[in-house]
Amino acid sequence: MIEEKSLQHWIDNFYGYGSWRARFWFVAHEEGGGELPEEVSEKLDYFKMMHAQRDGVLCDIRELYKRVVVRWESPKANLFQNLYEYRFGKNAVQHGIWKNLIAFACGYRHEEIPELLPHQQQNFLSPEARKEALIRLYPLPAPHSHAWYYNWLDLPEHPFLKSRTLYQEQLYERRIHTILLNMRACKPEVVLMYGMENINRLKKSVQEFFDGAKFKMIKATTRQIPQHHRIDISGTTMLITTQIPALRHNRIETGFDWEEFGKRVKG
Repeated sequence: MIEEKSLQHWIDNFYGYGSWRARFWFVAHEEGGGELPEEVSEKLDYFKMMHAQRDGVLCDIRELYKRVVVRWESPKANLFQNLYEYRFGKNAVQHGIWKNLIAFACGYRHEEIPELLPHQQQNFLSPEARKEALIRLYPLPAPHSHAWYYNWLDLPEHPFLKSRTLYQEQLYERRIHTILLNMRACKPEVVLMYGMENINRLKKSVQEFFDGAKFKMIKATTRQIPQHHRIDISGTTMLITTQIPALRHNRIETGFDWEEFGKRVKG
């Protein structure tokens, strides 16, 4: 079901959604989804068909989501034909992480938070607006950290897919280099890397790329801002945190005020 050339093209060239020229970059650890091989196949095939260019492509999330069929078994599944309708259509559902990323950007700009769902439907991650980019450190769709669904693929040319550790080790250097290269060229105002598992390695990569620049560690404030590492480079503020902008198990004590976090970063 998953075509090898499409898989390779995605691994080599897919870096997320939006525009490299966006003011805010939100860098997640990996692409979400991936529960079903059909979903993965539809993403990969669309990307190969529509984005033949190479070396760090950000695509239009709305166009890609139109090609991914909703196959869930749930009471609300019949409301949505595809992921576009689920996140951007008239009956769209608010994304638990995106709403906090929107709040972070508004806090940084000292702007009032807009009505979140309409903003998600109409404006968030628009390549034309160039306000936000949603970038992935690792490209393959993966639903959670404790399962790896690609080890069943019979692809002798891709032995690193047999485990998540091999896969990440194989891709890390090229992926972080491409992200940092675009950061230097495009000069976004803020780069927020969230949900990261390899903080020390990331910091070392940044320091080597930017010739010894130094990070500052900021401790967490309960329910306000997460612990994070900050560096300011040529007009760009980069933040790295292990925290994800969502509640864990819907417990309020595990969350932070991402609007306040944006204000503190700007301040």
